[in-house]
Amino acid sequence: MQTIADKVKARAAELLSSGEVARVLGWKAGDFAWDLTPAFFESADELRDFRYNGFSGPNLSKYLIAAGKKEGRTLVCLKPCDTLSLNQLMNEHRVAREKVYALGVGCKGMLDHDKMQAAGMRAEADVPAGEERLKVMLDKCLTCKGKTFAVADEVIDDEESREVVPSDRFEGVKRLEAMTPEQRYAFWRGELSRCIRCNACRNVCPACSCNKCVFDNVDSGVAGKSNPDEFQEKLYHIIRAYHVAGRCTDCGECSRVCPQHIPLHLINRKFIKDIDELYGDWQAGETDDARHPLINYTQNDAEPGVIYQRGGDR
Repeated sequence: MQTIADKVKARAAELLSSGEVARVLGWKAGDFAWDLTPAFFESADELRDFRYNGFSGPNLSKYLIAAGKKEGRTLVCLKPCDTLSLNQLMNEHRVAREKVYALGVGCKGMLDHDKMQAAGMRAEADVPAGEERLKVMLDKCLTCKGKTFAVADEVIDDEESREVVPSDRFEGVKRLEAMTPEQRYAFWRGELSRCIRCNACRNVCPACSCNKCVFDNVDSGVAGKSNPDEFQEKLYHIIRAYHVAGRCTDCGECSRVCPQHIPLHLINRKFIKDIDELYGDWQAGETDDARHPLINYTQNDAEPGVIYQRGGDR
């Protein structure tokens, strides 16, 4: 029986051969079997190295910014949550729709190699189906936002890929909100103190797409890769969180790539939860033409004083 990977590879080869697309953006093997990495393929021959399996965690949408400057359309393989990022990039005019052939690929949740290793599993074939799979999935997949493709020219999936496990993606935020201000400060002080300023979170984030980042500007005063003090250590992540507020699709890539395992997504989710409570439910990237609540004035906008009615020190 053909797998989703087989079907995607065959369809991509067809579109390349017909000239409908000039290249394919997908995944290829890295240094290890579980280390799939984003890659471009420009011929059916090169597609022999294409991979799609439980380790295809990387969100490919950001690579379309550079690909859009090349001739022809780029076929991009996108999981349901990744399509939100593509829509948001198109909304911000970072990617042109006519330059993209969006191929939606079914996803039953991506795997976390560290969790697998702790459970004594080495390959995807070792992972049982059902609830046992949940124990070794990426954290971002444990709060799946659904299996609907926000944008797609074509979809290749199966019944198994459409199952969604109900979850509360704001559970972690609620735990932090229940803490005292001192406890929350201690929590984030401990987490962010491990940051080594590798910039992996920034570089992978689809919402961080500025041509030149303030943290690369030598005149900004915060361009150093090292953190000279605790204040700058925290400043980096707080500035980033404010920068993507209202535009973050909650793809979870920041936490996935962090070598220090800092739960950076919790900062962004706190902003998302606040926006939902103050302005109504909002999901960035649901469409390619929506203005997010923080830049879309209405007469019913929340006034500054409302924050004190919601809990004061939160």
